[in-house]
Amino acid sequence: MTFQPRFTITNNMTTTIVIVIRRKAHPVYREVTREVAGEVTGGVTGEVTGEVRKLLLMCRGDMSRRQLQEALSLKSEENFRQLYLMPALLSGFIEMTIPDKPNSRMQKYRLTPKGISLL
Repeated sequence: MTFQPRFTITNNMTTTIVIVIRRKAHPVYREVTREVAGEVTGGVTGEVTGEVRKLLLMCRGDMSRRQLQEALSLKSEENFRQLYLMPALLSGFIEMTIPDKPNSRMQKYRLTPKGISLL
């Protein structure tokens, strides 16, 4: 799967748009997701964003994406994934309960020891 960024120039400002096509059960889903999420979030390894900190504070035991999103009172799934979930996963603060099946309807997330120590 190849991603071709699209560029738009408006009033001397350049905007980069990355289009992500997700296919269920694609063998490289996890690697592609991490690569794209790293580009979108700008990498959060050195610092914890306010969004990630809020997510960690709301995480109690094993919780589904929907439960976490509702706990944060967020309506946009895309916004939640991009600003909260993916940065927290990529930083190692939370983990999937079923890492081999990221698209599973039974997927839940929980704090890692790193996430617990941050709190």
